[in-house]
Amino acid sequence: MTRHYTAHAAVRAERDGAGRTRLTRLRSDGPYALRATPDAVHLVGAAAGPLGGDELNLDLEVAAGAVLAVRSVASTLLLPGRGESTTRVRAAVADGAHLDLALEPAVAAAGCRHHAVTEIVLEAGATLRWREELVLGRHGETAGRYRARTDVTLGGRPLLRNELRLPDPALYSSGAVLGDARCTGTVLLVGDGLATEPYAAEGLAVMPLAGPAVLVTALAPDSAALRRRLGHGEERART
Repeated sequence: MTRHYTAHAAVRAERDGAGRTRLTRLRSDGPYALRATPDAVHLVGAAAGPLGGDELNLDLEVAAGAVLAVRSVASTLLLPGRGESTTRVRAAVADGAHLDLALEPAVAAAGCRHHAVTEIVLEAGATLRWREELVLGRHGETAGRYRARTDVTLGGRPLLRNELRLPDPALYSSGAVLGDARCTGTVLLVGDGLATEPYAAEGLAVMPLAGPAVLVTALAPDSAALRRRLGHGEERART
């Protein structure tokens, strides 16, 4: 399969004079179709992919005092093709604003080569909830190759630098990496009132960061178990 498509979608949320959040920019492009509802902006897949060679970009901007939630209506299937596919999400959240992103899982299909890049810039006083989930292959198949990089800055200082590299199933299925887990995910929380002590359970780690912030990381045999573990970790992070 060959396409080599480049798309650039964008959302900007602002607070109006009545204290309500309104969308001043909602730009869909290519496979990224954005639909606004009363509760969130939903990402709708308008085409298959990304395929190998595609580059999909999504920019999110939340102005001071505004609140933006971003969701998706279905999982994203990362498919093989000629070259590596790339998704880039850039988010900027102003002082007093809140961004809540929780997309359905990305599925690394057999033969794919994918690079996910996330860059989040938070001003001092901004708050964040950012959930990501990855499923390694469809039912009964070996997953492709996947790597992800997340850089988060808060108030001009580094908050999180996180990288996940899954270049070969023979390597990442070892006990030192993912073991027999087929799914992995994280929830990053930034704001006041979060846990200050670490917590661990089967397939789950809750790690306070300097921020204040908490990073929840989970492994699981399937997507339903992953969602439960991330939910439990988020509850612990908020106590």
